[in-house]
Amino acid sequence: MFKRGLTRFICAMLALALVMPAAAYAEEKTEKAQEQAPQVDLAPNAVSAVLMDADTGTVMYEKNKNQKLPPASITKIMTMVLIMEAMAQGKLKSDEKVRTSEYAASMGGSQIFLEPGEEMTVDEMLKGIAMASGNDASVAMAEKIAGTEEAFVSMMNARAKELGMKDTHFVNVNGLPAGNHYTSAHDIAIMSRELLKHQEITKYTGQYQDYLRKDTEKPFWLVNTNKLVRFYTGADGLKTGYTSEAKFCLSATAKRDNLRVIAVVLGEPNTKTRNAEVTKMFDYAFSQYTSLPIFKTGDVIGTIRVEKGELPQLEITATHPYSVLMRRGDAGDDIRHELQLEPNLKAPIAVGQPLGKLVVYKGDRIVSEFPIESPVEVKKAGWWKLFKRTTMHLFMAD
Repeated sequence: MFKRGLTRFICAMLALALVMPAAAYAEEKTEKAQEQAPQVDLAPNAVSAVLMDADTGTVMYEKNKNQKLPPASITKIMTMVLIMEAMAQGKLKSDEKVRTSEYAASMGGSQIFLEPGEEMTVDEMLKGIAMASGNDASVAMAEKIAGTEEAFVSMMNARAKELGMKDTHFVNVNGLPAGNHYTSAHDIAIMSRELLKHQEITKYTGQYQDYLRKDTEKPFWLVNTNKLVRFYTGADGLKTGYTSEAKFCLSATAKRDNLRVIAVVLGEPNTKTRNAEVTKMFDYAFSQYTSLPIFKTGDVIGTIRVEKGELPQLEITATHPYSVLMRRGDAGDDIRHELQLEPNLKAPIAVGQPLGKLVVYKGDRIVSEFPIESPVEVKKAGWWKLFKRTTMHLFMAD
């Protein structure tokens, strides 16, 4: 009896020992979530909403963030992502002319009234998309980059998949009502964050008014559909949207000091409520959080050796700001970072190829990880260059 009782006691203690760490972890996770989440609904009238730190992707507030909903013209954020990426890759220039097809000119809804055969520069088309939500300009740019709107939509869906947007499927480039065309507030925040990596985009999205065809007989006055860029300090984008099905939608961004945030609301009843609730989300973020900079755009993060490359060493620079989101009042003394790079890297290396990651710690705890990608292409060195390099090392050896 004694042995049986002792066995039961030992089993019970082992079970308790296994449960306690899990329970403690669950409690700690719950407390952390409660600490992060606001106690009030910041967007009570929205069907879905997300408030995100643009640098780290940390979600500060969410409401039905993964619900699949029609995004209306917020679709154009992904359209602009692909345009900016084409420009960054040298496939497109801002002063390059874009011709308007009959099909592009036939788009209804918001437009800049392009005529068949009319040409505008990429710069002008971007203004028309970002400020006036031009459906016609969106299709014209899609045809310029991919040949057809259908091919461009395939690119949009492929890019969405690469970015981890799990609740998104695009059918067109401008968000006009269509079956099976949907996304979520969280996915919109993800693609908004990607667009903001191209910092020059706010030159278009943050401007309140401008002209197209200014020196012609048919000047077109552009007024930004996002009024927050005029009335909220620090707001400089990104995209509004409305259809009778989607209601009033907005993906907005604002920056104060080092903190840039993205606020997304879908299904709002009217523009006044939409703007008021996004303003409330912004106010919450800037009053409760701050951003601790790690690297600024252009800063040298480190170097990596490239075997058999035309460049023996690749300098890694920050292509966008790297920072850590912190609650106001928190001390950042124990924040440190570590660059973890791929070993034995060999040429050739493509632009954007993963090289490793930048890991940020608070004490011994990982608080953020940033992927590190190659800023340039590194071709494989020819045999003569490799021979000279090897010979030089031999003569320089101790």
